[in-house]
Amino acid sequence: MTDVEENVPGKDPGDTESRPCKPESSGPTREDKSSLKDHPSRLRDTVNDVSKLSSEIVVNRDFRMEEKVLPPGSLEGRIRETMHDAFWDHLKERLSATPPDFNCALELLKEIKEILLSLLLPRQNRLRNEIEEALDMDLLKQEAEHGSLNVPHLSKYILNMMILLCAPVRDEAVQKLENISDPVLLLRGIFQVLGLMKMDMVNYTIQSVQPQLQEHSIQHERAKFQDLLNKQPGFLDHTTRWLTRAATELSAPLPSGPDAADATSLACSSPSEAANSPEPLSPTMVLSQGFLNLLLWDPEDDEFPETLLTDRARLQELEAQLRQLTILASVLLVSSSFSGSVLFGSPQFVDKLKRVTKALLVVEFKSRPEEEAMLTVSEQVAQEIHQSLKNMGLAALSSDNTASLIGQLQNVARKENCVRSVIDQRIHLFLKCCLVLGVQRSLLDLPGGLTLIEAELAELGQKFVSLTYHNQQVFGPYYTEILKSLLPPAQVLETEVASL
Repeated sequence: MTDVEENVPGKDPGDTESRPCKPESSGPTREDKSSLKDHPSRLRDTVNDVSKLSSEIVVNRDFRMEEKVLPPGSLEGRIRETMHDAFWDHLKERLSATPPDFNCALELLKEIKEILLSLLLPRQNRLRNEIEEALDMDLLKQEAEHGSLNVPHLSKYILNMMILLCAPVRDEAVQKLENISDPVLLLRGIFQVLGLMKMDMVNYTIQSVQPQLQEHSIQHERAKFQDLLNKQPGFLDHTTRWLTRAATELSAPLPSGPDAADATSLACSSPSEAANSPEPLSPTMVLSQGFLNLLLWDPEDDEFPETLLTDRARLQELEAQLRQLTILASVLLVSSSFSGSVLFGSPQFVDKLKRVTKALLVVEFKSRPEEEAMLTVSEQVAQEIHQSLKNMGLAALSSDNTASLIGQLQNVARKENCVRSVIDQRIHLFLKCCLVLGVQRSLLDLPGGLTLIEAELAELGQKFVSLTYHNQQVFGPYYTEILKSLLPPAQVLETEVASL
């Protein structure tokens, strides 16, 4: 079962903490349904969200559901925690009353039963019958009316069932619950861990059906595209020009000079041999170059390849992520030259500087032009370096060095900046290696300046490879036909586009 981190969307057991004892129904209420009918825009948004989710599951082979983690100390987080505490305090008060009031406990046990049943596989009929018998709500209600409902005993049974049903990654969390003696705290812990187990089951189900979904999606998308092509015979014109340009770029002689030499040496030793091979053009090489060109696509250029129109938004997101990583790596590279080997040799300092810079890039670049945003980033980075040098008892930056650091960091906002250009070139070469050799092999020998963003590069590379792989699965036959007119027949036959 897939290892996941947090909770499940929809009916979350943790949400019980912030509502009355009676759980919410799993389906939409009458008011919800009429609201959707009365507001077509909300219905469209819902349909678009579902469509986007299903498309993401198909394209991303490593897709998994995760809980939205609230920032520490956030207002939403504090409100949520306060409401949860209030609910569980109310439950404790009801159970401690004389005589005890079991109404809330019964509702919680009912929901726990539903969750446990939802975690079962279809073939697990014996466990299903056992849970139905042990948590027979009619019987438990009678016991509650007579004041004999044994909540600790039921909690112990639930824990034993959780041990049987949970993924190995949850064993430790379940075992910790066995040490809790307070019945209310135990129920609270049970709900939290059951939330994780529900998420595990969701991701396990997604993983199980993903191959079928992918195959269905490939056939469906190809059939829809063929229908369009039948109605508009010129619907592949932009795609043909896109691949032609890629083949032309690869056929052109490499420019001479230090930049060309640097480009050859930057692509990780073994990956570079595949990514920058002098061998004759192959469909793999042309398509890889074409996909890389999409990350540099001019937004004003309307001749976007028809086969990638549905992926254009994703490619724009990847391009934005690539640009942010280019700036992040450039900032770290410039900062290292001013920080000194002692300070920049501290993993804690580098990690903090990286986190601060990433947060600033996300916030500042959303609302301001790059050059204006980089002023704020530069000043904050300079302040972090200055303060950290002082804290470590090292010589602080002089006013001249501080001004020079801020100036060099600000220049990173300019695309022609030499540091940014080199980093950008190296990231593109890394992505090219990913398309040819895969992400893991490409990470083995990263070019200089990229090691500090290795985790981010791995995520970017995996997204890019997944998107291009799915696209080739769908449109491989069309690419093969186009490439037959661009490459010698022998080279086209060497590599089947559909099997990339």
